[in-house]
Amino acid sequence: MAATALLVLHLMIASALVVVVLLQRSEGGALGIGGGGGGGFLTGRGTANLLTRTTAALAAAFFVTSILLTLLAQQTAPSRSIFDNLPAGSSPATTAPEGAAPAGDAPATGDRGGVLDKLQQGVPQSR
Repeated sequence: MAATALLVLHLMIASALVVVVLLQRSEGGALGIGGGGGGGFLTGRGTANLLTRTTAALAAAFFVTSILLTLLAQQTAPSRSIFDNLPAGSSPATTAPEGAAPAGDAPATGDRGGVLDKLQQGVPQSR
């Protein structure tokens, strides 16, 4: 529930950030939507200061929600490391996977004993 609310807030901040950036006056021509006269609402300098501060605040909020979403995803996602399945006290270099040839034998056809081959042993091959 909290993750969904945080994701919705993050998307709203991202949308607002896009709108505020597009409202700013561009330096080089007609890229900025808000470059035309503002109808006397704010002066040019006041509008620039307001939009700059709003952009900075939205950017900071965007980074904070991004970091919070990342931390939330790390806590809820299961770890998928092959090293998590090793018995306690063994190192990856000394532990042979199931079905592997003994150390003195030549590897089977197509199995060179590399890291990718060890990772693919748990994945069913479709041939």
